[in-house]
Amino acid sequence: MYSYEFKPQAVRDLKKLPKNVQKRIIKKLDYFVSFDNPLVFADHLVNFEIGSYRFRIGDYRVIFDVVDEKIIILTLGHRREIYR
Repeated sequence: MYSYEFKPQAVRDLKKLPKNVQKRIIKKLDYFVSFDNPLVFADHLVNFEIGSYRFRIGDYRVIFDVVDEKIIILTLGHRREIYR
């Protein structure tokens, strides 16, 4: 079973977002990890400098890597700013 953890940068990014968006992102992450393979909801990133995968949650993107069965959330933010 998969689980997730936030890197310190991702926690800072999350705290900058409005409360309703924070709750939506956490709820969606819980939904994704409840499946046997949450990577079916993820897309590979072309630029591996920022991370390996991304989840799309509305207009927000969650950038992460996978180590064993743990999703390491590196950063998150609005889609127009996250890839810069």
